[in-house]
Amino acid sequence: MPIDTSKHMTTDVASPAILETVERAVADLRRGGTVVITSVDQAALVRAAETIDDDSPPFFNQPGVDERVLAVTGRRAAILGLGKPNVRTMILKRRGGLPATTIINLIDPDMECQTIPPPNVKADAAPEASCADAAVLLTKIARLLPAVLLAPLTVEDPVTWARASGRLVVASQSITLYEKTLANALQAVSEARVPLEGCENTRLITFRPKDGGVEHLAVIVGEPNPEQAVLTRLHSECFTGDLLGSLRCDCGDQLRGAIEMIATEGNGILLYLAQEGRGIGLVNKLRAYQIQDKGFDTVDANEQLGFDDDERVYLPAVQMLNQLGFTKVRLLTNNPAKVGALARHGIEVTKRVPHVFPSNEHNKAYLQAKVKRSGHLF
Repeated sequence: MPIDTSKHMTTDVASPAILETVERAVADLRRGGTVVITSVDQAALVRAAETIDDDSPPFFNQPGVDERVLAVTGRRAAILGLGKPNVRTMILKRRGGLPATTIINLIDPDMECQTIPPPNVKADAAPEASCADAAVLLTKIARLLPAVLLAPLTVEDPVTWARASGRLVVASQSITLYEKTLANALQAVSEARVPLEGCENTRLITFRPKDGGVEHLAVIVGEPNPEQAVLTRLHSECFTGDLLGSLRCDCGDQLRGAIEMIATEGNGILLYLAQEGRGIGLVNKLRAYQIQDKGFDTVDANEQLGFDDDERVYLPAVQMLNQLGFTKVRLLTNNPAKVGALARHGIEVTKRVPHVFPSNEHNKAYLQAKVKRSGHLF
């Protein structure tokens, strides 16, 4: 029987304008364009650092645009010997300016700096909720390397200046609120019976945010009872493991194993979440693989790129469970962070159900790093 999600819809949905503006800014950055970010006391012209391929990026060399700097995560700055990883965002300056080759050397682990820290580069912590802080977060949302070329605007009316030059204006607060707004804007848009091998009584429900963004999926097996703690798996998409059968991770085993366990139970839910590579995206995951091939573990590889160990957000899962009418789960996971994330947002985890599969010669080190570095329980 189809689940009626309408009666569980949240009414606490922020303005759809936040989603539209941030998504437009994401598109501009991904194609190498510039946007203007405003905060309480500042405005800045911003471009994603990984798209820089010349020494004179358009719109950065004109009246009203101050000296350009590079904003990176504290993780990346620490790798360069320029800061501490517990600082969220760092601003890097170089005497004589920042030519394209210097930018590439500072953000790309494959372009190893010959000297650590790099000469003539000064680093300062960026205030939280500043333009720099929001800009780096915006590149994460865009699944780009978390680094931006940024120049404060000195014009009296930055919004008018931006619009006159055809630049999109996005408020730092909109960027900060984006993930929460996106999760709150999820709504069920389609449902169909999809019999699976060994699990024929199965339905799929798609959830899409109101901005038309990427969908998350709920795989409903049998007829789970909302009054009971339903066996549940939160599974982040993994193109290489789920679809290609990659041996570098255990994702494919976990996906198919979860469906088999839920089928044996007779009913349950698997939420398939669109957050590839622990939230950094497929491109950056492959970049991390290259770094791992040089001898780094999975945590160090993410930090080399400037990311945290795990960038995933579980608000979409909470919203999906709420709309489906489930507030209690038995969670199939080895990751205590998932248990904590659900509990913080009102989903009761009555039991953590271990979800362990044999390792192989390609993922043994990866699984060991999960235990030693990320606190997974095997």
